[in-house]
Amino acid sequence: MGEPMTATEIHRQYSQAITAFRKLIPDPALRMSFSRQVDEAMRRCALGVWQADSASSITPQYVEVYNAIWSPGCPVPSALYWEVATGVANFDLFRPPTFFQDLRQYDRAHGTCLARRFADQLTLMLLLFAAADGVVSEGEAAFVNACSDVLLDLCDRDGLKGDRPALKADPFISRPAAPDPPSVQPAAGDKLSPPPAEKNEEAPAEPTLEELMAELDSLCGLDQVKKDVKSLVNLVKVRRLRQQADLPVPPMSLHLVFLGNPGTGKTTVARLLARLYHAIGVLSQGQLVEVDRSGLVAGFVGQTALKTQEAVQKAIGGVLFIDEAYALVNPDSANDFGHEAVEVLLKNMEDHRDDLIVIVAGYTGPMETFLHSNPGLESRFNKYFYFADYDAGQLMDIFRSMCGKNGYALSPEGEAAAAALLQRLYKNRDENFGNAREVRNLFEKAVSRQSDRVAQLEAPTREQLMELRPEDIDPPEGAPA
Repeated sequence: MGEPMTATEIHRQYSQAITAFRKLIPDPALRMSFSRQVDEAMRRCALGVWQADSASSITPQYVEVYNAIWSPGCPVPSALYWEVATGVANFDLFRPPTFFQDLRQYDRAHGTCLARRFADQLTLMLLLFAAADGVVSEGEAAFVNACSDVLLDLCDRDGLKGDRPALKADPFISRPAAPDPPSVQPAAGDKLSPPPAEKNEEAPAEPTLEELMAELDSLCGLDQVKKDVKSLVNLVKVRRLRQQADLPVPPMSLHLVFLGNPGTGKTTVARLLARLYHAIGVLSQGQLVEVDRSGLVAGFVGQTALKTQEAVQKAIGGVLFIDEAYALVNPDSANDFGHEAVEVLLKNMEDHRDDLIVIVAGYTGPMETFLHSNPGLESRFNKYFYFADYDAGQLMDIFRSMCGKNGYALSPEGEAAAAALLQRLYKNRDENFGNAREVRNLFEKAVSRQSDRVAQLEAPTREQLMELRPEDIDPPEGAPA
């Protein structure tokens, strides 16, 4: 059993989550409707969560949480205990809040995913209320899943597709208990019908292994990384063939460490590797989910585990890519919440070892310190890819590629100016050198200067609209940047 969360902690996390969702709503009227209704809807849901825990009795902690959802910092009225106790005893059915119908209507009109996003948000909030006593029971988790299913069934009925798997409460259960899930039903007027049959539409063809390997070969530079990726793919292919032939296969971790400076192609290779693993049958989906510390670590006990688990749920079937992973752990603070995120990651890497690959990335020195901070990290990450800085010629190749993809052409003088500038940037680089990001910044500044220059022409030709000249790329000293 974990430590119960204080009402203040729960309110702060609740407030942060509701504020974040409110910012996702583009329509002002819909945003205002959500703001007016959400607290009352959540207070009612809290009553249902606590009723679902058959081992629970109403304590002052629950009353303080209930009070804090709506009126943080205010004293708890003496009569509120009876309101909560009566509300828990009399809770009968979960009904979607009125604004949920408005969210679905907005999604249908604009092709957005607000309703499904709210279903995930509701799951997180109800788990937060369930954790008020330090425990998420099976009964509470069943209630949370049932509420989410009602909302998702309504989305299915409206033909609203999601862009990621729905969040489920089961991974957060902290002790056994098995009451029947409470009855739930949609709001008045929302009669559920079976979800529409899947349309028999032909899915776009998956890229073949050969096509993905050709895409790998087309990347600029990264010669050693390309060799390492090909060797790893061959190793995995042969392992699968041995399994099919009933031959012994020694245990092997597929989790990876990417070492190198920013802008050296780490994310690009991670995304390609996810697709390669999908093509050879190692991963069921092949998506890449990219996060950093802010996507895994929250400011309060308990919420970090929920946040990390949500990121993992999105990544199952593919690759979870953690950039600047060394920021997860503060070696000078044993109480840093990043340690909690690491423990959740390690557990999921074991639980989902057949359909989840984790790649951690960052600067070489800090990454070594990070991996030595936990014995579990060292044992699970034993394959390293080193991403060297691009040299001046490779940086120039990247610049030419950006020009070609975006419909720009370098004049001969512009080509020479770009090559000279990139040679200087490479020669004077330090630990903050951004590699391809530096090239991207150079290209964007050149396009901006070219636009200012061409806008002064009365009737620019097609060639003038495309041409990048030396003054666009490397203006003389004293000229506008």
